Amino acid sequence: MSLEIRTIAESDLPDWLRALATGFLRPPEFSEEEVRIRLGGLDLDRTLGAFDAGRCVGTYRSFAQELTVPGGAAVAANAVSNVTVSPTHRRRGLLSRMMATDQARAKERGAVLSTLIAAEYPIYGRYGFGPATWFTQWQVEVARAGLDPRWSGPDDGGRVDLIDGADVRKLGPEVHERLRAERPGTVSRTERWWRRATGDLRLTSEPWTEPCHAVYRSAAGDRPEGLVTYTADDTWEAKLPHCGASVRDLIAVTPQAERALWHFLLSIDWVTKVTSGLRAPDDLLPLLLPNPRAARTTTQADFLWIRLLDIPQALEARTYSGSGSLVLDVHDPAGLAAGRFRLDASPEGATCVPTGASAELTLTVGDLGTLYLGDESAVRLASLGRVREEHPGAATRADALLRTSSRPWCPDIF
Repeated sequence: MSLEIRTIAESDLPDWLRALATGFLRPPEFSEEEVRIRLGGLDLDRTLGAFDAGRCVGTYRSFAQELTVPGGAAVAANAVSNVTVSPTHRRRGLLSRMMATDQARAKERGAVLSTLIAAEYPIYGRYGFGPATWFTQWQVEVARAGLDPRWSGPDDGGRVDLIDGADVRKLGPEVHERLRAERPGTVSRTERWWRRATGDLRLTSEPWTEPCHAVYRSAAGDRPEGLVTYTADDTWEAKLPHCGASVRDLIAVTPQAERALWHFLLSIDWVTKVTSGLRAPDDLLPLLLPNPRAARTTTQADFLWIRLLDIPQALEARTYSGSGSLVLDVHDPAGLAAGRFRLDASPEGATCVPTGASAELTLTVGDLGTLYLGDESAVRLASLGRVREEHPGAATRADALLRTSSRPWCPDIF
């Protein structure tokens, strides 16, 4: 019997979940309650399975998402997740077939681009994705940070208060919406996301540790401007504390809120080290410390990958700090976004249209995705041979148009 790729029915879900768990090296066991909860988070019309003689051997799903681009606009994204192929069925083109099916449907639905978080680097470039954001994780040694140990709260008149999960579900969406209105790379969060993040909706197969939450409110009013969720351990040696705090989520819409929340975390009694979680590479954290060396980088890696589906709409949606024009020759083996396009951009807006003019910069759709949010340099990619200048100086002009003053950041795994 040939291998079949199709959308799954509700009756397929237990088998699909077993294949998903197998692919991610997790125990392939799910209670009826967990199957029911997971069903509530799936769009079955966008959930694909690869089947061999009726058994699920590959998984793939997508869902609607919004991605913030430079300038604050939110574009319609097709978020890809839960991608696996069972070890018995590798190298048979199953992922390629599922990817091609979903990306074609996403373009038909009007998605401007697709997004994913790549577990492994080499896989997704061949499907037109490129890494568009990176993250850095720091571990801060509190004793070396140089902060005033007598700190008892923000010196700007604001305040930090502990809150519970129910408060986070009330306050968090507003703070996050304000953040993603201005931070390129951030993605939308659903009510279900907030329920999962606060333990209001739990999966029996995933261990849950109840976190702590704190909110920062400015002196100007009671409006929250930052939230942090963290956990802490209880490690003692020879009657001395060696406890660590780990950030699960920290979002802030002002530098004052970010400063206050980090200072709060680094001032918790008994905590000797704080792990930052997934932060933007240009995050303020190290430079908020009198001794930035106390923040040691533990991980730095690519994070959000982008696959452009509608290049004119994507390039017209974002803003540009400079003015100029550029003719891009975009190669896309899948044929979803290939073509030659002329971009005319200025701080007042941009137009991007197909053109027959001579190309100035030739690149793949994946490399254009890498450049899209402004984090990477076309000059650097040209040096690597990934972007080809057809006219001298085209890569420099691309950087002048596309690069942003702050690096894009995606705080969410999906």
